[in-house]
Amino acid sequence: MPPHCDTRDGPVVRAAITALKTGNINHVLIWIPRESEKELKNIFEKTLRARKTGKEAQDVADDWFFENAIRLHRAGEGAPYTGMKPAGLSEGPVVPVAEKAIGTGDPTETIQLITKTIEEDLTHRFSHVMAKKKFDVNDVASGREYIEAFIGWVVYSHHLYMSVVEAGGHGKEHTKGCKCQEHAPGTGE
Repeated sequence: MPPHCDTRDGPVVRAAITALKTGNINHVLIWIPRESEKELKNIFEKTLRARKTGKEAQDVADDWFFENAIRLHRAGEGAPYTGMKPAGLSEGPVVPVAEKAIGTGDPTETIQLITKTIEEDLTHRFSHVMAKKKFDVNDVASGREYIEAFIGWVVYSHHLYMSVVEAGGHGKEHTKGCKCQEHAPGTGE
């Protein structure tokens, strides 16, 4: 995933800031695996106490809390913790649009962006295969270029399809533990 959940302006830190402002750790606990709750709760309590001792202590304590929230979140994803990244890093084109969709409740822009990108890429790859397809059978080097393009097209198409049907984000299937209507028990999905 592009830099995001481990950045100073990412969703984990935003949730941690809300937790500190409200005194309610649950705002950030949703980003942390259950087995790490106790650890983050202890850090949260220490952070709240340290924040009362002055502005410098508050800044240090807040960063410590953010770093640990990110670390525990990343561990829950099975990803390494490499520190809190600065704010403003590029998230790529999809992440902001996808987050906006969650805010507005309308996925149309995200769907259109992804669909257009896939369509353009598949069209380009297919055109490449078709251009290489017209080779002289006696030109083995050109034939190999065609086979390379052929395999590239077919394997890429397969991987793209499998990515869509098998992965739901962060390497987990969407249906696992899902409570949404289309995956409710008894719907056959």
